[in-house]
Amino acid sequence: MPGKVLELRQLLREKFPGLRTHLSESPAVPRNFWPTGVEQIDEPLNGGLPKGALTEIVAEKRGSGSALLARTLIDQAFERNEFVAFVDGQDSLDVTELGEDLSRLLWVRCGSADEALKATDLLLRDGNLPLIFLDLAENPTRELRKIPATTWYRFQRLIEQSSTVCVVMAPRTMVSPAQIRITLRPAFSLDALERGTDELLPELKIDVTDTRPFLESAKPLERTA
Repeated sequence: MPGKVLELRQLLREKFPGLRTHLSESPAVPRNFWPTGVEQIDEPLNGGLPKGALTEIVAEKRGSGSALLARTLIDQAFERNEFVAFVDGQDSLDVTELGEDLSRLLWVRCGSADEALKATDLLLRDGNLPLIFLDLAENPTRELRKIPATTWYRFQRLIEQSSTVCVVMAPRTMVSPAQIRITLRPAFSLDALERGTDELLPELKIDVTDTRPFLESAKPLERTA
């Protein structure tokens, strides 16, 4: 594993020359949240997604807007000149929807959930990427059932002392230690393909659940759109 971590760090240096790849080089500055730019998420969470924590996006059915939400979060990171790693569990990301400048995107194309988990593990160990996506939304159920629950707790331990936001996209609830769970409800039909992001984003039907233990309740928050 140490050799693979060094290899990944070298890859990150080549892809992102300005990125520090050792935690000792620049201690993480404590910050509470990462603004998503999506009102239906930022408002109920009082600012955005928690840093140093796992967030799960659950999209059980097509037409719920998971691809739209993912693009929006990536665009938000690009606007702030932040680097993004997208671990693509089924090699399904349409990068043509992300604009022309992809210099701040590390796209890890995988052919299975197991490959995607290994790649995510390596990225989380580095601890300096602001936003890491693990997209398992298109992976077969048989692969997802084989993921041990301990995997998610290991991921949480890896990032809890960093400022990284790790977003896991899945077709069902599966990330037990996720501090934020965003459930997308079907909202769009085929005619949505002809409409722009700015028009569709306010129509996303989102349920936000905050499971952080220091809150009074882990019930779904009132703000649902």
